[in-house]
Amino acid sequence: MIKNNYVKTVYNSIEKKYPYEKEFLQAALEVLETLEPVVEKDSSIEKLGILERIVEPERMITFRVSWVDDNGKVHVNTGYRCQFNSAIGPYKGGLRFHPTVNASVIKFLGFEQTFKNSLTGLPMGGGKGGSDFDPKGKSDMEIMRFCQSFMTELYRHIGQFTDVPAGDIGVGKREVGYLYGQYKRLANEFTGVLTGKALEFGGSLGRTEATGYGLCYFTQKMLKTLKNTSFDGKRVIVSGSGNVAVYAAEKAQQLGATVVAMSDSSGYIYDENGIDLDLIKEIKEIKRERIKEYIEKYPKAEYNDDCSKIWTVKCDIALPCATQNELDENGAKSLVENGCIAVAEGANMPSTPQAIEVFLNSDIAYAPGKASNAGGVATSGLEMSQNSLRLSWTFEEVDKKLKDIMENIFDTVYRTSQKYSDGKNLVAGANIAGFEKVCEAMKIQGIAY
Repeated sequence: MIKNNYVKTVYNSIEKKYPYEKEFLQAALEVLETLEPVVEKDSSIEKLGILERIVEPERMITFRVSWVDDNGKVHVNTGYRCQFNSAIGPYKGGLRFHPTVNASVIKFLGFEQTFKNSLTGLPMGGGKGGSDFDPKGKSDMEIMRFCQSFMTELYRHIGQFTDVPAGDIGVGKREVGYLYGQYKRLANEFTGVLTGKALEFGGSLGRTEATGYGLCYFTQKMLKTLKNTSFDGKRVIVSGSGNVAVYAAEKAQQLGATVVAMSDSSGYIYDENGIDLDLIKEIKEIKRERIKEYIEKYPKAEYNDDCSKIWTVKCDIALPCATQNELDENGAKSLVENGCIAVAEGANMPSTPQAIEVFLNSDIAYAPGKASNAGGVATSGLEMSQNSLRLSWTFEEVDKKLKDIMENIFDTVYRTSQKYSDGKNLVAGANIAGFEKVCEAMKIQGIAY
C-alpha cells in the first residue's frame, strides 16, 4: 500500500487516466510502492516531476497491419511500438506477436524494460512493441507477408540510434529475418537496427541462449549469497517450453540440477528422471507441436492438462519462464509448502502481486524478472556493439560477458536492497537500482526532455 502522498498522487492519476490498462497499472504500482524511501530522501524527484514523467511513455505508436493469407483473404491486425524512456540510450526492447497483445501489455513491458535495461549497465532506454497477430498455424509465407506489412509502418520510427527492437514471444529468428529484410529494403541501409538476427547477417553467438543462461547465472549467485548453496543436486521446475525456458533448463542441467517438469499453454509434463531437453527442442523448435508429445517417447512420464498445476510439483528451485501472471497466490503457497528454496523469474512479471507477497513473507529467495531475466537484452546490447564495431565475438566471449553482467546485476540489486531494507527484498533492490540511474539522467537532461 502506498503511504507517501506524492507517490500516491502519481499512481492515482494514471489509474484514473488508464483504468482499463490492468497490466500496466500492476507494473507501475509494484515499482512505485518500492520507490517511497527514495522519494522521501530526495525532494528534487517531486520538484522535477520525475515520477509523473517516468510512468508516461515518451511516445506510443499504434498502427494498422493489413496482410493477405495463402487463400487471398485480407486480414487486419493492430501493431504497437511503445517508446517508453530514452534517458540513458536509444529505446530497446522486443516485439511480441500474440493474440493477448494490447496497449496495456505493451506499455507494461516497455515500463519494465526501462528499469531492466538500466540494470544491465549498458546505454539502452526502454521500449516494447508487437501485434495481436498469432503466428501459430500460419505458413512461412503468411508470416513473411505479415512481417513485411508490419515493418512497412514501423521502419519510419526506428533506427540504430533511435529505437532497436528485438524478438519476444512469437518473434524468433524467422520473424526477425523477415522484419530485417523489409527494413533494409525500405531504409536502404544495412545497420544494427534489430537484434536477435541470424549469424549470417549480424547476429551474435549466444543470443539464443542468453535469457535462459543469464537467468541461471543470476540465480546461481543468489543461491550462493542468500542460501550458501547452488544448483548442484537440486530439483528444478521450469514453466514454459519456449526459448527462455529451454535454455534455462539446459544451463540448470549443466550446473548439476535435475529439471523434472516443463510446460506449455496446454499443460505440463513431469519426468522424475529428468527432462530430455533434446526431445523438448525437437517437439517445440522443429515440429512446433504440443509438449504432450513427450509422453509418446517416455510413457512413464506424467502429463497434466492444467499448466497452472506445475507449481504443485515438489522442487527446490522454480523458474517461471512462460508469461505474465502465470504464478498466482495458490501456486506460490504450494511452492513454499513443498520446501522450494528459490524462485527466479525468466518471464516478464510472471508472478501476481499476491504471489510476490507470499514469497517476500517466506524464506524463499525470490528474484524479480526485471533483474533475473535481463540476460537477453544484455546480449542484445552486446550484439549492437558488435554491429557497430563490424566484429563478431566468440560464443565463449559473449557468454563470459553475459555471466559478468548478470552477476553484477545481482550485486547491484543486493547492495541496494541492503541499503533500503534487510537485503532479502530483491524486488525493492531491483526497482530502486534501475530507477536511480534513469532518474539522474532525466534530472541532468532537463524538464523539456
